[in-house]
Amino acid sequence: MTTSRFDGYVLRDTYGWESEMKYTTLNKIRACHPCEEGWAKLLQHLGKTKADDEPLAFEVILDSNGLDDALWCARSAPEYSREWRLFAVWCARQVSHLNTDPRVEAALVAAEDYANGRVDDAQRAAAGDAAWAAARAAAGAAAGAAAWAAAGAAAGDAAWAAAGAAARNQQAEVFRWVVNGGLTKFESEAGQ
Repeated sequence: MTTSRFDGYVLRDTYGWESEMKYTTLNKIRACHPCEEGWAKLLQHLGKTKADDEPLAFEVILDSNGLDDALWCARSAPEYSREWRLFAVWCARQVSHLNTDPRVEAALVAAEDYANGRVDDAQRAAAGDAAWAAARAAAGAAAGAAAWAAAGAAAGDAAWAAAGAAARNQQAEVFRWVVNGGLTKFESEAGQ
């Protein structure tokens, strides 16, 4: 087993049945009603003019259309919902230092536990409801601070853009690892 570390997470790369690449098909994507621009871009990249049932690796979608479209296409492959959920938790944890409400962390733990079969729908929903309540409370507090923040925002825009691009590149790298099948489990190092 190969282990890699990303910001406090251990991403385990295993072999065997779980290490299969993640696939969908053009017909499955088309059934989800993709935007015309992204659909045309993908077909052009593949040299095709219509949908078919040929297996299509998510890595190809990532290379062709980028991370946003590859993530959107994940809805066409619900059989990988565990991987998609764990990837979403990983992404959320990359900005967890901005969170001050324990309800949000509880929701991330519940989502992770749900993906790994350790909690049921009701427990996950309860944690999600608590996280939404925390988000609403934070939004109300942030509205008052937003006017003051806007005054200083222009100076930091370039730095935030660069940081955002770097974060997006890391997300794309981890998503590529997920869809190539090596990434099967996200665990907090503290939980080991």
